Formats: sequence, structure tokens, C-alpha cells
Amino acid sequence: MQSVGAKCYRHLGTLEVRLRLEFPRVPMNRFVLDTSIFTNPDVFRTFGPDAQEAIRVFVQLAHAAGAEFFMPGSVYEELRKVKDLSEVAADFESVVRIRSPRKHQLTIPGTLLYELIEEVRYRIDRGLRIAEEAAKEAAQADTHPGKLINKLRGRYREALRQGILDSKEDVDVLLLSFELEGSLVSADEGLRKWADKVGIEIVHPLRFRRILEKLGERNTDMPGESSTVGD
Repeated sequence: MQSVGAKCYRHLGTLEVRLRLEFPRVPMNRFVLDTSIFTNPDVFRTFGPDAQEAIRVFVQLAHAAGAEFFMPGSVYEELRKVKDLSEVAADFESVVRIRSPRKHQLTIPGTLLYELIEEVRYRIDRGLRIAEEAAKEAAQADTHPGKLINKLRGRYREALRQGILDSKEDVDVLLLSFELEGSLVSADEGLRKWADKVGIEIVHPLRFRRILEKLGERNTDMPGESSTVGD
């Protein structure tokens, strides 16, 4: 014969299972943002005609989405240097947590470092070849030196910087996404490429607004939840 305590314990266990089935826990989405969301015209125009209006619309959608948003401190400072956020900074910081990655506590795959070194070596060699070609062209051509220098700079910049992590801000975004297991939102090709190498989920920036709208709609449909987003 079962004791009263055993019966209560079994009843509570059954109730807990029913509650889990009827009200499953929905994991909260985490997004780590890069400056390109608000500096790349093709991206920020999905939210608004200019960067400030884009941030206002983003803040409204973010409030309704029921998700978490992060941006490293170095990236936020970079954004504030290139865009005037004086009128929207408080609203932005109310939904986006400004936090740097815990660099000294993170462990990243060693293969990432090997691949990065190989990539840098390849690009240095490529840059040297471009410089050699430019020197030969300058020796044989009558073109104004300024035009040749501009051409060299463009090719050299593309060879060494396009598609690679080329700033500490890029590394901060990647590390924070890795640490938080968050979804990276960036239009930077190099950052997206290297984030994919370590298994970070990537959100296409041109679809970011629609994703936020969908999350807001989902929250509205949930019992006891309501949200309103202005146009």
C-alpha cells in the first residue's frame, strides 16, 4: 500500500509533465548585431530611409519581438562615431545590451587560428604580386602616377581585407556570438564567413526585419502576451 507522500509525489510528477506538454518553454532568441545593420544603406533601408529612423523602427520591433539583442562595446563606439545617435541612443540601449565578450574565459577551436594564419599568408603573397604588377605597369606607362596609385590601393585593399576578419570590432562580434550562442546579424562578408567556420548561426541582414516582425506576431498570438509595433 502506497503512502500518502508517495501518491502526492506521483501526482505532482504527472502534473509537471502535463504543464510541460501544454505550455512548452520557448527558447529566447539571441541576436548579436554588427554596425553594418545601421551603416549599410541596403540593410538599414529595410527599416527606414535613414539610419536614425531605421534605429527607431528597429527599437519598436525589438521591443515586440521578445528576444535578446547584444552589441559589443567596441562596435557600439564605432557606430556612434559614424552615425549621430544623440536622439536615439537611449531607446537603442533600452533594447540592445552593450557588452563585450569575456575574452579571457573563452575557448575557441584551434583550427580557426591555423586557418586564419594560412589565409593571412595567402593574402600577403597576393598583395605582393599586385604590388609587383603595379610597379611594372608604372615603369612602362605614361599614365599619371595618381591614377596608378588609386588603382593599386583598390586592388590591394580588396586582396588583403575583403572576406577576412580585419578589425578588433569584427573579432569582438564573432567572440560574443560564440560565447552567447547567439545569431550573428551582419552584412560583413568576412565576418559571416569566419563565424560560419566556428558554427555560429547567421541571419541574413536583409531578412532581419521580417524575422523580428514574425517574432512579434508569435508573441502576440501567445496567451497573455500583447505587443504593438508602429509603422
